[in-house]
Amino acid sequence: MTTTARDVLAAARGLADDLLFPDAMRVDRLDVLPVTHLDALAALGLYGAPVPVQACGLGLDLAASCAVVEELASGCLATTFVWLQHRGLVMTLAAKGTPAALRDRWLGPACQGEVRGGIALTGLIPGPPLLRARPSAGGWRLDGEAPWVTGWGLIDLLLVLARGPEDSIVSLILDAAAHPGLTVTRQRLSAVNASVTVRLGFDDVAVPGERFAGQERFDPAERLRPDRLRIHGSLALGVAGR
Repeated sequence: MTTTARDVLAAARGLADDLLFPDAMRVDRLDVLPVTHLDALAALGLYGAPVPVQACGLGLDLAASCAVVEELASGCLATTFVWLQHRGLVMTLAAKGTPAALRDRWLGPACQGEVRGGIALTGLIPGPPLLRARPSAGGWRLDGEAPWVTGWGLIDLLLVLARGPEDSIVSLILDAAAHPGLTVTRQRLSAVNASVTVRLGFDDVAVPGERFAGQERFDPAERLRPDRLRIHGSLALGVAGR
């Protein structure tokens, strides 16, 4: 682990001990977690944790990122759960294949936590598509559902992965706000309910062409990538460690 990674880990541990854990029981009873908790993560630069330093991030590798997740989850699982969704957005923005216009507009603010992201990875679920993206004049149209989207009302942008033409995965970045044809239904959870997890229904929801982030062949094994499974496992490891 690099010196920088050790410093970030120590800062995350201090935040968990001093702010998150003392307030965790109260947060567990809330409908919405305090935005100030997310602001504290942003102040440490943690929204840019996996992004290379030259692209305004902290440059943490997978092992260091997992360690940070474990420290934060040991303080407050709901806060960490919402923050972790941002990883999908910021890594998509930082990817080489992402259109430069999207990267130039959003990556810096996303790394600073000024713009916060969530994910709807429904297109990766094997079997018949639950969410489809089809080309439309000037952009794309979304139809279907995303059963589990976390952080609604706490995020600004939503990374949507939907099944596209010829069994592909289409990546789109949508404003996390009201849209014609979009319905939002709150999911009530027995744990981390303050994460504001919702079901999104898409009925011919329009996405402008400039919000297209990429398209690739659908691979069912992508959902089971070891890095994705490992970092989500850090949530449980952090709680157990505390």
